[in-house]
Amino acid sequence: MRSGNQSFLGDSPKNFILLGVSDRPWLELPLFVVLLVSYILAMLGNTVIILVSRLGAQLHSRMYIFLSLLSFLDLCYTTTAVPQMLFNMGSSRKTISYGGCTVQYAIFHWLGCTECIVLAAMALDRYVAICKPLRYAVIMHCPFCQQLVAMAWVSGFCNSLVQVVLTVQLPFCGQQLLNNFFCEVPAMIKLSCAGTTVNDTTLAVLMAFFVLAPLALILLSYGFIACAVLRIQSSKWHKASGTCSSHLIVVSLFYLPAIYMYLQLPSNYSQELGKFISVFYSIITPTLNPFIYTLRNKDVKGTLRRLLERIWRICR
Repeated sequence: MRSGNQSFLGDSPKNFILLGVSDRPWLELPLFVVLLVSYILAMLGNTVIILVSRLGAQLHSRMYIFLSLLSFLDLCYTTTAVPQMLFNMGSSRKTISYGGCTVQYAIFHWLGCTECIVLAAMALDRYVAICKPLRYAVIMHCPFCQQLVAMAWVSGFCNSLVQVVLTVQLPFCGQQLLNNFFCEVPAMIKLSCAGTTVNDTTLAVLMAFFVLAPLALILLSYGFIACAVLRIQSSKWHKASGTCSSHLIVVSLFYLPAIYMYLQLPSNYSQELGKFISVFYSIITPTLNPFIYTLRNKDVKGTLRRLLERIWRICR
């Protein structure tokens, strides 16, 4: 941490240089194309999920409210990092201002931790719907779901605030080369020229809470769901497995990279591997999510097909 008599402005460079794949220039063009296509697909796919969830009469249950929120988070999540990455790859100047960097990792952490809670809330919703169907309307009532959503946003913001307060106090001793595609707290801690024990410990503890606690709730919920589906009729089992398997795939794509990135000391993690994992969960996962839910969910596919048929009739 920065000592009390150090100057905050003196320690902070005006800009950071995001190295990305500058050491592999042959990789910039194919990676630029992959990111651009993925970003367009992520924007289109998640927007479609939000519209389908809002316009489809069959998709007004609590599950699809959470799903539309997840898609909204993914839209914001990708927009926080990917446009900057695309701009830097297409430009000789690969810089980001100190203030822009701070805003980027603040929003990134806020949205990421909020998504952890939302995924846990979706698992709780599936548990109640399958294991306690007669009490579903009583347990998962609107005020309770609104409280879960509010808790997700507020807790994610509080975590981000703590990380920002600690990170902006780190001195960088004029170092500007950030070995990443965008600004993240672990990369900022790695760049610091002072002791980072407090930052390392705080990040590890908070991330353990925001990653492991929701993940434990998700696994516990699906443990009960697995026991329940073994006792129900095959027709209902297929419907339950469709929605649950989609959610489990999304959980795996989101949590596995997060566990690698944040559940170890940031000062010890591999930046070369870490920056590519960052690309995966910042763009690839949000791109795949809407396709996973669309392909694995008959209700979503049916509603989307009806909406497209209606649009086609109007256009004709």
